[in-house]
Order: sequence, then C-alpha cells, then structure tokens
Amino acid sequence: MFTRIARRYDLMNSLMTAGLHHVWRRRVAASVAGGPGGPVLDLATGTADLAIAVRARTPGRFVAGADFSEGMLQVGQAKLRQRRVARVELLAADALALPFRDGVFACVMSAFLLRNLEDLKRGLAEMRRVTVRGGRVVTLDIVRPAQPLWGAVFGAYFSRVVPAIGAFVAGDRQAYTYLPQSVDRFVTPDELAELMEDVGLRDVSYRRLGLGTIALHVGIA
Repeated sequence: MFTRIARRYDLMNSLMTAGLHHVWRRRVAASVAGGPGGPVLDLATGTADLAIAVRARTPGRFVAGADFSEGMLQVGQAKLRQRRVARVELLAADALALPFRDGVFACVMSAFLLRNLEDLKRGLAEMRRVTVRGGRVVTLDIVRPAQPLWGAVFGAYFSRVVPAIGAFVAGDRQAYTYLPQSVDRFVTPDELAELMEDVGLRDVSYRRLGLGTIALHVGIA
C-alpha cells in the first residue's frame, strides 16, 4: 500500500496537514538534538523527510533511514540526491526485526510508524534494543484528540474528507481510508507511554501537537 502511494505521499501529507507535518518533524529533530551525540536511526523513514530534518538540525550526524517499503525508499533516495544531503543512508528493514546489533544508535526516532505495526510492543522493544544506554527513543504519531467535540470534528475530517482527497490526488481511496482506521484502533498517548516503560524505557514523557491530534513521545534507553 505504501509503495502504491509513494509518489504522492509528500503532497498528500502537505495537503492533509496544511504543511504542518514539517513543523512536527522539526520538533522531533529538536528532541533528537537534545540527546547524546552519535548515529541516529530514522525508522519508517518513508521519503526521508525526518532524516533530512535531523541533518539540518545537527549537520555532523550520521542518519540511517530504514523502511519496509522499497517504493518509499526510492522516492527518498531521489530526494537525497536532488538536495545533495550527505551522511544519510537508506535501507530496507523490518521494524519488528531490525538488522542492527544492540545499542548501536544514540537515538532511534520514528514519525507515523507505530499505528502500522503488527505488534506495537515488539516494535518498541526493538527500538529500545538498538539504542545505546542513555540514548533516546522519540516517536511521533497521530492520536485521537482528548476533547470529545473536537474529536468528533477531527474524526469526520479524517474519515470523510481525507479518503476523498486521497482518491483524487493519489488515486488510492483505499490507502487513505486505512489511515483513519489506523488512528481509531491506536492506543492513547498515556497507553503508549506505559508500553514504552514496559519495554524498559525510562523517564517517558509526551506532548500533544496539532490541536491534540499528534503525540510526540520521548523515552530514555
């Protein structure tokens, strides 16, 4: 599915969020910059926007960008070449069985990954495993708003408007019908924080962005 929409993925993100997804990724990059120095893993890198944001914030860092969709990686690789972004390497990998040794990254980050994992706790455990002791795990994802009225408005937009935009712009209504469904069945920010603690992360905190529709979590390995 993600390979099918790879060519229109960036455009759809900008349309759905009015460009705010770049602001949210910069927040993740700032959280990464506040942690220990060393290599960074951008898990579910997609078209590499988050990896590029980290390189812009901390130019000396090496970033590995991993994704399950080779179609997304192809678009990301073309973007890196076009923008002449150095010290970013992209590779295909399964988030539930990462091909890295324990504690190799100073930070593992993800944007809009967790809702898509078949086994959320296992994915978080893998992120924790490949992070060095004292390093950071930083996640960004869409969540249901806490305020019921706003939640109803957000739900209507996501379940009705977004699939229509997806059908028109990306030619794939199914993919953008899956998106709101994945949010509906996703855990709450508090539940996600508890799961992060369950896999061994410490001092887990989060903040809501995007009028409460986005959660940015940070945990210490």
